[in-house]
Amino acid sequence: MRRSPLAALALTILLLLAPGAAQAAVPDRAAAPTTDPAALLSGVRTAGTAWGLDPATGRMTLTVDDTVTPRDLRALRTVADRAGALLRREPGTLRPLIAGGQGIYGGGARCSLGANARSGSTYYVITAGHCTAAAATWYADSAQSTVLGTRTATSYPTNDYGLIRYTGRIAHPSAVYTYPGLLTINGPGNAYIGQAVCRSGSTTGVRCGTVTGLNQTVNYATGVIYGLIRTNICAEPGDSGGPLYVAATGTILGILSGGTGNCTAGGTTYYQPIAEVLATYGLTLP
Repeated sequence: MRRSPLAALALTILLLLAPGAAQAAVPDRAAAPTTDPAALLSGVRTAGTAWGLDPATGRMTLTVDDTVTPRDLRALRTVADRAGALLRREPGTLRPLIAGGQGIYGGGARCSLGANARSGSTYYVITAGHCTAAAATWYADSAQSTVLGTRTATSYPTNDYGLIRYTGRIAHPSAVYTYPGLLTINGPGNAYIGQAVCRSGSTTGVRCGTVTGLNQTVNYATGVIYGLIRTNICAEPGDSGGPLYVAATGTILGILSGGTGNCTAGGTTYYQPIAEVLATYGLTLP
């Protein structure tokens, strides 16, 4: 699925998002594909782009953000034409969402807790890898006086997940903080197109929408991430690492990686599937 690797404190560490929002179509001159579309698109490494199958049209779609230069856009249009793919623009900047503020804190970063998991009697925080890469020691408060734990793993880029092992005395229930309140998490699940979902983050709280894509590839300026879930839910800096979940069943599907837009105008967000993280590290949700 990929090429590699909760809630008194509740899930939240998310995106360094840029303004912008709804997807605006860029006229496409798609020609009949000359080879496997995925094979062609997999060669795209331009920062600010993402690609994957759009279930609404049944075609591969290559999206570009506002940082893509006219010169790169011409080259990308050629690739899209050869692949028979749609080319679309997403206003704003595609990037991981990490910021200073509430949630979980490490170094100068604030992220959101994604899930509490365990291996035997040892408990961990699962959050975004671009978050855990920022610091070795993490705290439960912005003053960094209450120790949460120590980073034990980071997989970023290629993937976007990391682990923090609890070393402090903070309670870590299997739950999502819903601003206010707690939703008990019963286990992990797999996303599907059209699924009604919500996410929780330390900056913008709970926001809901639907799953619009699976197995998406995102090209951040800091590296390529594969196999992500795409939704039409907005997010902002500091929401990174927070959980994507199904409220009706208490099921976690993924953790926030990044996206474009904001929660004023709207946006698109991408999530690391939780099942891969659990399998990689041999963890279970309490």
